[in-house]
Amino acid sequence: MRIGILVDSTCDLPEADFAQHNIRVMPISIRLGDELLVDERDAAATQHFYAEQIDTKGVDAESIPYTSEQVQAVFLERLVIDYDLVFCITVSSRHSQIFDNATRASFGILKQYRAVRAAADVQGPFSMRVIDSKTIFAGTAVLVAEVAALIEAGVPANEIRLKIDEMIPNVCGYMVPANLGYVRDRGFRKNDRKGLGDTMRGMALTLGSALSMHPVISIYRGEENPANVNRSYEKSVARMLGHVTERITAGELMSSSVCLSYAGDITRVPAMPGYDELAKAARERNIQLKLATMSATGAVNVGAGCLFIAYAGKHVKM
Repeated sequence: MRIGILVDSTCDLPEADFAQHNIRVMPISIRLGDELLVDERDAAATQHFYAEQIDTKGVDAESIPYTSEQVQAVFLERLVIDYDLVFCITVSSRHSQIFDNATRASFGILKQYRAVRAAADVQGPFSMRVIDSKTIFAGTAVLVAEVAALIEAGVPANEIRLKIDEMIPNVCGYMVPANLGYVRDRGFRKNDRKGLGDTMRGMALTLGSALSMHPVISIYRGEENPANVNRSYEKSVARMLGHVTERITAGELMSSSVCLSYAGDITRVPAMPGYDELAKAARERNIQLKLATMSATGAVNVGAGCLFIAYAGKHVKM
């Protein structure tokens, strides 16, 4: 059986992983004033966004997810021909309409695929599964990396489905925004649901609007909550990375990778406090560290300089 993966552009996997596993991407459009950026994880476009656009236009940006008609077109143009089963893994449905749009599209796809496959002389049935990751950014990447590895290893489709269902409620994500004020002012905008902006505003009130404070935000089972707070970005990053290092050392992971994404130049991340210890623990436990540039869509919502890390495994309070 030929099994493929489709994700939206907020899935923060390294570029090499997308190429190696032929992971297809549903773009998200971002309206930046009079400009329209199509976020499809193009490295050059993302680099330009960070260099020229996020600081001046990010806070007022509007994200536009693929409609159900566009999702349907993606499948019927190529995916129903190239694969017999596609796992469509989306960002949390709490924050985007992508999951709902893909689910609606699936009904039309399953009605129309036979004619498309027959015209291409492709035999046999086609199926798809639309999956709400219930997480965001590098959290979604943890699921996708695991599915890609299982497909490459030749694991049967039913076992992959069971593994996904087992992992989703155990994906633990953490992030440290560099600028809490940006996220408080920004939130998730049009076409998104209850967003991080609500959480950030609550935190700002809790902290007495002391925006010099730097919280670690936990993203777990579809909810965002403050996990820790420090007086500097560096201390929060060190606490966050140290927490994940402890989980690795304790053997509490069920994923074979830990995914990180950074809203900016990722060459800065290995020099951050706590990264060396994280990398050492990962090597000793044969855990892959996957570091990616955060998508433009993610960055407009959490701000430049945000560091995100995720794994699947035991959830322990920080």
